[in-house]
Formats: sequence, C-alpha cells, structure tokens
Amino acid sequence: MANNAKVIIAVDAMGGDLAPQAAVLGAVAASHDNAIDKILLVGAKDSIAPILHGQKYDGSKIEIIHASEVIGNDEAPTNAIRQKKDSSVVVGLNLVKSGDAAAFVSAGATGAVLAGATVIVGRIKGVQRPALASVFPSAKGYTFIIDIGANVDSRPEFLVQFAQMGAVYMEEIMGIKNPKVGLINNGAEAEKGNALCKEAYPLLMESNVNFIGNVEARDVPLGAVDVAVCDGFVGNVILKYSEGFAKGIMGMLKEELMGSAISKMGALLSKGAYANLRKRFDYTEVGGAPFIGLNGLVVKAHGSSNEKAIMNAIKQCSKFIQADITTKIQNKI
Repeated sequence: MANNAKVIIAVDAMGGDLAPQAAVLGAVAASHDNAIDKILLVGAKDSIAPILHGQKYDGSKIEIIHASEVIGNDEAPTNAIRQKKDSSVVVGLNLVKSGDAAAFVSAGATGAVLAGATVIVGRIKGVQRPALASVFPSAKGYTFIIDIGANVDSRPEFLVQFAQMGAVYMEEIMGIKNPKVGLINNGAEAEKGNALCKEAYPLLMESNVNFIGNVEARDVPLGAVDVAVCDGFVGNVILKYSEGFAKGIMGMLKEELMGSAISKMGALLSKGAYANLRKRFDYTEVGGAPFIGLNGLVVKAHGSSNEKAIMNAIKQCSKFIQADITTKIQNKI
C-alpha cells in the first residue's frame, strides 16, 4: 500500500470478552487520531448503534458495516469461516481483501481469525507461511517474538522468513536500524537444538538479516536480540508463560509491599516506578499481535481486550499502514 493511501481500519465489533462495548469505545477513542481516516465497525448494527449514541466523535470517521453472525471460540475455525459468511470476522477480512480497508482488528476467536486471514486475505507473494508476532518488554526496550502461535509445526525456511519479516517490522515500526536477530534455542552453541533449529541455523547465517546466533529463552527479557525467532509452539509457550509470570510477580510484589507499615511507606515513595513497570508489562499498551506476511494487515487482539487495548491496536495498524510494511516485507523476501 502506498504511503499516501487512506488509513481505513476495520474492527470486529463482536469479537472478544467485552464486545461490543470495548470495540466500539476503543474505535471512538482511536478516531480522534488525525492519522486515521476512517474506522469501519463490523457487526450487528442494533448492538453497535446504541453504544455509539451520545459519544463524541466525527461522524464521517466511523461507519457501521452490518454483519449478522458471530463466530464463537468453541467453533471449528475452518468450518465456521465457510459456513458463517456474514460473520463479523469474515465480513471484516473481506473488507481487507477488497481494499475497502487496509487492516482488520479482532479480539475474537483466534483460530477463526488466523484461518480466515490466510484463506481470505491471502499471503504476500513469496511468503510461505504468515506468522503471528508480538512485542515483549525487555531490559533494553522491546523484543519482537515471531512466531507466537500461528505455525506450531514449522520448517527451517519458514524460520528464515519469520526473521526477515520481524526485522522489517522492528526497523520500520520501532525505528531500530539493522535489528539483531536470534534463534530461540536450548543453548547458544551452533550445534545445539532440535532438528528444526539445527537446520535453520545455517540458513539464517546465509540470509539477509543481522543474525547473531542462538539465544536462550532467558536472554530474551534481557534484550539480547531485537527479533527472536521460533516456531509457533515454542512462541506460544513463551507468550502464555510471560502473561502469567507478569501477573504473578505483580501480585507477589503487591503482597510483600503491603506486608508492613515500613514496606507500605516504601511502596508509597516508589509508586511512580511501580506504575511505570506495570505499564511496560501491560498488553493493552501494545494493542495486539500482528499476523505478518499477508496481503494486508490483520491484528489479533487479546480476547479480554478492553477499550484501551482496542484503541492501541487500531493505532498500531495505522503505523503499519503508513510505513508500508507489506511492500517492504515482499522486497525483503
């Protein structure tokens, strides 16, 4: 997409635990961003319109696209995509395919969104497998982990393309020149790992990315690399563990700080620092996980996304569109 193209983003108003409220209010908040030309709220008009009523926004920047069906988390993804043609997911993805929207955001059923995106939107020419990715906080800023769940079984050449796509994202969106790329493994030595990692290593060494070698999982939060590459099984385990660890450590910290009068006083003095730390681990600040490698942008937001998370997912799409990531990935590959 050309950089001067209109930034039009479709949002699944019916997807997620807090739908449609979170999606609609998040869209209203994002619509105040001057870089965004229009937001298309996809879903049941009778459910969306009452929430919009009374909100302050430019009426020309938000439009309801009616979709009469919803795909649930318990439905088989492929069957649901085929059978529910008028679902908010299918209608939203078709808006990207037709060019009426440059991106689609959904907090709905992950399987349906990923399956539908691959089938409906399609892959960038040359990309063998699109990948789901996310930005994780680290001691040196952020690390982009790719794949975090789209391809639980991968081939070595897939990992090379994940590295290429991740490098483009970190350079264009996060502003990191020549980002360092590492392969997540159970040791730093080149000969370490399973068959997939052993075969991927030499291919990554010969690729057009700044590959620095293997990294262990503990190195990721320390900021050893800007892009961490793995298959979707490993990436999803890291993602789920990180979410639980962040929540658990914050809970334990709060318990300790409230344990005595002295610790409470210390907590009060350090309130700002703790708030900043919590913010770095807050998934709502990032918005969602981009499904990279498609002929358009699809962002999968967390199922429990609130208004803030949806707003930031929409703004994330805006940056992606303006940076013309899709074209740059195709050029890289």
